[in-house]
Amino acid sequence: MSEDTSVGQLISENKRKCLAVACSPRKNGNTAILAKQALKGAAEAGAETELIYLVDYKFSPCRACGGCNKNGRCVVKDEVMQIYDKVLSAESIILAAPIFSMGICAQAKNFIDRAQQFWATKFLLQRNVIENEEKRKARRGIYLSAAGTNFPDVFDGAVQVAKYFFSMLEIKLLGSHCYPKIDLPGDVNNYPEILQEVFVAGKMLGKG
Repeated sequence: MSEDTSVGQLISENKRKCLAVACSPRKNGNTAILAKQALKGAAEAGAETELIYLVDYKFSPCRACGGCNKNGRCVVKDEVMQIYDKVLSAESIILAAPIFSMGICAQAKNFIDRAQQFWATKFLLQRNVIENEEKRKARRGIYLSAAGTNFPDVFDGAVQVAKYFFSMLEIKLLGSHCYPKIDLPGDVNNYPEILQEVFVAGKMLGKG
């Protein structure tokens, strides 16, 4: 392989990495089901897929200490960087987080708050989070959510938080797929049209 082979070609040859971050405290919850469905689509498109559950990792909320302002790295030593290392190495990201109390679930918010280090990298240190321009251009993602209610604005706040998350990590957000009146564990399985829609969205993420 020549030295000038582009990252886009490398992704195509070595398989695009597609990571799903399931944020619900319920591993069998509806957003976890949606994440798995999207990964099936990505795998069918040829991607290498991985699903992680936030509840398997121990990390604390952002302390607003400003420590990341110096070098763009969080100074709190816990397991969140294990997750972000995976996020930074993947070309496609699925963020799956339900609505609790009219907002994105606490587990997801905690995780996204720790992206402050990447905000510091971009806006204080004036650096790209992903240094390789070709890989940066190749990154894309989707947000998946479900809510028990059908209030017209129930997803508004969560979608804004998700947009921030993808922006900080230099990931192009292809779409937010949000489904109301999906509450009890497994409810989403009663809606094959939703599962198909998410499968197709995942397939778009998996294409090289």
